[in-house]
Amino acid sequence: MHHPIKSKNMDNDKLVIEHIYDASGEKTWNALTDIAQMKQWYFPQLADFKPKAGFQTEFNVHHEGKDFVHIWKVTEVIPLQKIAYEWRYAGYPGNSLLQFEISPKGEKTKLTLTHSGLASFKPEEFPALSKDNFMLGWTHFTTALGDFIQ
Repeated sequence: MHHPIKSKNMDNDKLVIEHIYDASGEKTWNALTDIAQMKQWYFPQLADFKPKAGFQTEFNVHHEGKDFVHIWKVTEVIPLQKIAYEWRYAGYPGNSLLQFEISPKGEKTKLTLTHSGLASFKPEEFPALSKDNFMLGWTHFTTALGDFIQ
């Protein structure tokens, strides 16, 4: 069992989660960017994904009786180091930025996930889009990623 080495709660607009995985940087990168792998640990609903700046995709996640149409637009790709994309929801206010950064540590890989712009989702009006819920979600997904690649 692995646990995040750090979860930083800096403010209501941003969260950062760091993990060290017992996997190579290449294996970690592929799990973050290859759609066949992403569907296994992340979102099976993903219809398409390409790790290139400007690529946009949409997919629906049905959660607790509501539809959340995710809209992602890739903003930055540095192969084997960083991928970033805008993350928003159709029909809801706000736009955020999700960044996965990886760095090799010998045979292991450090992942730093940063999700910023969370306050733009107006969580006071839409509690499902609260920072706490994103923290729960990212804790789940970064653990699932570790289980998948290790």
